[in-house]
Amino acid sequence: QVQVVESGGGLVQAGGSLRLSCILSGAPFDRYHMSWFRQAPGKEREAVACIGWNGKYSYYSDSAEGRFTISRDDAANAVYLDMNNLKPDDTAIFYCAATRMGLYLRNYCSGSWKVAESSWGQGTQVTVSS
Repeated sequence: QVQVVESGGGLVQAGGSLRLSCILSGAPFDRYHMSWFRQAPGKEREAVACIGWNGKYSYYSDSAEGRFTISRDDAANAVYLDMNNLKPDDTAIFYCAATRMGLYLRNYCSGSWKVAESSWGQGTQVTVSS
């Protein structure tokens, strides 16, 4: 059974940093694209960053570009999201998702995730105070 578990959320002041972690179990990690999404209160879920199964490609939302970095550690079955210069608008529940390789990552990250088969975590709250 595929399981995705996020950790690392919390309360941080504007301008601060956080690292989110996500562990995939029950599946061969090096066969999965891994992605971070977020959902703010009253808003739709949106993709934040995606990284391909081999770590060669990654994509970011416009709001994440330049401030967030996605990375993966295949030995640890883990994907990370390093977030810097956090803003109050970044306040959201952040979700990690695993998708089997075979999907075109750019398309997945830009919208096809809405219909693709993915395994999702329960989410971790990130709150940025002003």
